Formats: sequence, structure tokens, C-alpha cells
Amino acid sequence: MARRPGPSGPRGSTLRERRHRQRRRLEAEGTSAARRVLRRLSGREHRMMTDLNHQISKYVVREAERTGRGVDLEELQGIRGRVRAHRLQRRTLHNWALAQQIAFTRYKAERAGVAFMLVDPAHTSQACPDCGCVSRANRPARGRFVCTGCGLAGHADHIAARNIAARGVAGWAAVNQPHATGLPSARRDRESKPPASAGGS
Repeated sequence: MARRPGPSGPRGSTLRERRHRQRRRLEAEGTSAARRVLRRLSGREHRMMTDLNHQISKYVVREAERTGRGVDLEELQGIRGRVRAHRLQRRTLHNWALAQQIAFTRYKAERAGVAFMLVDPAHTSQACPDCGCVSRANRPARGRFVCTGCGLAGHADHIAARNIAARGVAGWAAVNQPHATGLPSARRDRESKPPASAGGS
């Protein structure tokens, strides 16, 4: 299975670390020349992040289109304040243009005719997609999921992805549900009758 492109690989991590050390050194210098270089670096990083978000969103939508599926993403508003992460992961998270990533994916999905939905992220990594058990104890270690109810085990990200997908399917089912109540309606009765012939009987 192809991996989703992103900054999580060794090359991306090395580049981020090198840029981080460079920024800290320039900030410590505090000279006007250092500030000019910082502004130039900031613009370069912004362009790089925008390009990376375009690549990721294009890949995701293309895969959804190829497999005949939709795209479901967590509603990530406020995630920076909710997520507990390692120091290096926090730096990556705070530097990531999450809103831009969602916006790019949404408009590319709409343009390709691919279903797109944002879902509630609550407990996606603590809930069992098989039995529905929700517990912090289901996460015995970082990256690992073991359900205390039914014993389902796997990588926490994979389990979370299954939960997100299930919520997306449920959300689309609710959106596409017909509004008819099944009760008699004079309007529906009129609309269901065949039109009278022009010549009469």
C-alpha cells in the first residue's frame, strides 16, 4: 500500500530540525541582517508547507477517486490545545498548517466529485470499532490499541482511521436520508398523481 506523502519521513524530519536550529541561531544573534534572513526563511517555509499540503491533499483525493470512496477527516479545530505529544512532535504539530490542509482537501474533493466530510474527533483513538468499548485503558502504550472489551488489537492510528471512516459513513447516511415521514401529505399526493392528458378523456 502506498504511503501518504508528508513531512514525517527522515528527510522531512532532518530538514525541519536543521531549519529549527538555524532559526534559533539567527534569533540569538538579533542583528538586522539576521532578522532579514529570518523573514526570508519564513517565506520559504510557508511556500514549502503550502506545496506539501497541495501534494498531500491531491494524493488523498486521487486515491479516494481511484477506489470509489469518500474522504473523511477529523474536525481538527483546537487540536493544538488537546493533543499530548512528544516535544519534537509538538513542534511539528504547531508548525503544521492544519486549516490549509483541510481547505485544500475539501476543494479538491469537491472538484473531483468525491464525497468529503469532517467528523467529530472525540475518542477516535480510544474507541473500539468492533464492539464500541471506549476507554483510556484501550491505549496501553503510545501507538498501540488493545480493546479491554473484546480484545481487538492493532496500531492506534489504524484503529482511529477505522473509527473516522465509520463516522464519515454514518454522517453521509444522515445527510442523504430522505426527509419524507411516510405520513399522508396533500402535496405529495398531488405530486405523485400522473399529469392529466392534454386532450382529456
